Amino acid sequence: MKRWFASLGAIGVLAAIVLATATAAGSLKTGLKVYVIPKNLGNPYFTTSDSVKSGGALAALKVLKENGTETSGTAATPASQIPAIQAAITKGANALIVSATDASALCPTLKQAMAKKIAVVTYDSDAPACRNIFINQADSKAIGTSEVDLLAKQLNKTGEIAIVSAAASATNQNAWIGYMKTQLKKYPNMKLVDVVYGNDDPTVSTQVTQGLLQKYPNLKGIISPTTVGIAAAAAVLDTAQYRGKVKLTGLGTPNQLRKYVNDGTIDAFELWNPADLGYLAAYAAVNYASGTITGKTGQRFNAGKLGRFKIGPHATVLLGPPYVFNKANIAKFHF
Repeated sequence: MKRWFASLGAIGVLAAIVLATATAAGSLKTGLKVYVIPKNLGNPYFTTSDSVKSGGALAALKVLKENGTETSGTAATPASQIPAIQAAITKGANALIVSATDASALCPTLKQAMAKKIAVVTYDSDAPACRNIFINQADSKAIGTSEVDLLAKQLNKTGEIAIVSAAASATNQNAWIGYMKTQLKKYPNMKLVDVVYGNDDPTVSTQVTQGLLQKYPNLKGIISPTTVGIAAAAAVLDTAQYRGKVKLTGLGTPNQLRKYVNDGTIDAFELWNPADLGYLAAYAAVNYASGTITGKTGQRFNAGKLGRFKIGPHATVLLGPPYVFNKANIAKFHF
């Protein structure tokens, strides 16, 4: 009889655990108004990170039965992005998923959202003082150091190099460049001669790349840690004069850069899956807006097909390490 009661007690405990798990799993709110606000619309990187077709943020919101909308300006500037954030607040947003063009410029508006109890999740580019959670695509140090190491291998650790960045105010770009400069100390025969800014605009990125080649005739390598910048730089270098003679690496998508890898303009570059980044950001935003997480270090949450993630220090969630694409593997990837 005692064994029977003991077994019954164990079953009761198990049932309670199952019930609690089911309750937690079903505790996410539905019908939330979630606005995905990338740096700018029309940028292939953000199209991949956000769209339903690619399996990005809007796809996750659809799975979660939320009302997802992508909106932003057409230029990667605070003046273009802020009105979209303000409009989302006015329309009764429950959550904002934002890639910050300029943390300082965006903060007053994002703080207004937070004051209204709107969940603010940043992805790709952070605004540390005015968000609840940041979804980091990869460890900033890992990106900065690996970019330099990739180029160093291609240049036999010697030669003049330059960086084609996005906007001078982009927090992610500046963090990566900081680690690049530190890593370059390990390669005394490689010299960083300039950092230029294409503002995530194809025309401007093309112009600044051309300017580098004219100003530094002995330039041997370029790092462009922005998908717009590396694509523009690759198009400039894709000539008999520069192909293979000025090495290029950075962060880009396989679909953008496949041609340049196959013809030898680019030996190797890095990225993560931007669709996964958006997907993870959407799950984090819905979890926060539902009250299942608060941004506290050590908390875990489910991100659907991507599995479970842990919130790290400073309310940051890490997607994972960067991946190197080259001629041997690029045909396997389609994003």
